[in-house]
Amino acid sequence: MKMNRINIIALGVRNMAKSVKFYRDLGFQSNETAECPQVIFFNTTGTKFELYPLQGIAEDICADNPPKIAEGFAGITLAYNVKSEQEVRDTIELARKAGAIIAKEPQSVFWGGYHAYFSDPDGYYWEVAYGADWKFDEQDMLVL
Repeated sequence: MKMNRINIIALGVRNMAKSVKFYRDLGFQSNETAECPQVIFFNTTGTKFELYPLQGIAEDICADNPPKIAEGFAGITLAYNVKSEQEVRDTIELARKAGAIIAKEPQSVFWGGYHAYFSDPDGYYWEVAYGADWKFDEQDMLVL
């Protein structure tokens, strides 16, 4: 047996209602209609995207001794890859309108692409990036 896929990315959030609204404002869709559900799975292409209460994830890992909930950068970013520099700019404007903190405005980057960063209400960072040589499959998944 080998492990070589990621089925779900779950973000622990401090305020479900605020985070659900933020991601819905970005365009993420779900069959869940509640404003503050216990858990939400967004209907994304490829890997599924989940929001779950942060304390609940910690307790699910170990109820008797949950991991310490830290503040600040955890060393992980999420990426949204697009097909043009204009899409980078448009996505950053969408994130700004949804209430994101723009950590890095759209700009050219050393590896030859164009990108920007924003953070969500819980401080998770998203990179929005474009590369001129990138190819996408029929489901808009980046082919590397």
